[in-house]
Amino acid sequence: MVRSQYFDLLRNGKEKVCKMSKELSCRLIRNTITSMVAILRASPLGKEERYPSKLELRAMSQKIVDYYPMLRDTSDLPYLTIYSKMYKRLQNMKSPRKRQGPKPQRGSAKRSLFETSTEEEGTASSSASTASTVILPESDVSNDDLSPEHQDSLKMQARHYKTLFNMYSKPNSKPNPSDVAQILDLEFDGRRAFIDSSVLKEEDRIAKIFEAYPCFKDPQNAMDELRRILGGTNPKYIDETKKRWENFCANVQFYGVWKKVLKPPIPLNMHDADFTIAILTGLPSLFPSPTSPPKRLGNPSEALLHVLQAREDPSLYLEKRPLTSPVLLFDGKVCILAMGNVPVSTIPKEEFFDGMLMLMAYYYTMHLMYPKCVATLLSVIQTEVLCDAIHDRDATGAYKRAMVEWKSFIEK
Repeated sequence: MVRSQYFDLLRNGKEKVCKMSKELSCRLIRNTITSMVAILRASPLGKEERYPSKLELRAMSQKIVDYYPMLRDTSDLPYLTIYSKMYKRLQNMKSPRKRQGPKPQRGSAKRSLFETSTEEEGTASSSASTASTVILPESDVSNDDLSPEHQDSLKMQARHYKTLFNMYSKPNSKPNPSDVAQILDLEFDGRRAFIDSSVLKEEDRIAKIFEAYPCFKDPQNAMDELRRILGGTNPKYIDETKKRWENFCANVQFYGVWKKVLKPPIPLNMHDADFTIAILTGLPSLFPSPTSPPKRLGNPSEALLHVLQAREDPSLYLEKRPLTSPVLLFDGKVCILAMGNVPVSTIPKEEFFDGMLMLMAYYYTMHLMYPKCVATLLSVIQTEVLCDAIHDRDATGAYKRAMVEWKSFIEK
């Protein structure tokens, strides 16, 4: 609300009168530091770095004043005041280290964020998996750092994570989908903190997430995650999204013919494979991006779909593919959904039409960047089909032009 007020005043040149209250600014500083520490501890770097560095604090303070301009200083360092407050908060948050006696304990026991103690596990087997995304020294989690409520929350998330991981630890395991969905609902906050954090390197992101959450190799679980992220507790969000996708494609076929991108006759049955191929092949040209696809990719539609030719090996195609984004491979009978150069799952032919929504689900689930050659198209689908708005400052010129033409056509 304060930010909206600032930009309203900015239009009239009165932005200097906009101030953030002390209570809100203190809450912003406190919550930011808490989140930074939690993300660090939920990352592979958590073993070495338990608190944000000065460089990370400075980078975060710069982002804060960029997002909340009313907090800027008038000096050459507009983020200095926010940085000082964040640093002070961090110093208050750090717990003092107790001096050990003449025989200090060597090799103190460590535990992972996503593990539970023996008492909490009850009758759990001692051979249970110890896989985790973080390892912390026992002494680093103290009442000085975390409130009792937060500690209870972390323990609960640890139990949920371990239960979920054990469901997939056995070869060829096929957990009950409803059980998996329930655990994913309960473990949502901790999971998103791990996946959305910037500590995962882009080249390792997909492999690390699949290692921690093998359940997401099932497209249905990725679709459910999309619902949690955008639809919240709305159980009908996916069904509503599929209906919007149908309406969008119904308009696209006429829009494509009008722009001479699609050539009639187009199959009348929208769930027919030929219709889906025609739509996905033409969409990047209807909503073009200014960036050309990599030379080895050829057509930008290859960022979404590749139709396998007779005797073409999908593994060889994926090895040569220059993008790591999710893609659909169709051989006329079944559809393969792949991430990078690794096939993830097969999709029945009758669900091929929903393949585009599955791609979008993986972009959200894995927190992936859109490939530049189809960024405009995916942004349009994000707003028109998923109903996830794009902030004005993030909207590119190509997206704005594409939306103007699109709205003008469908409103005629």
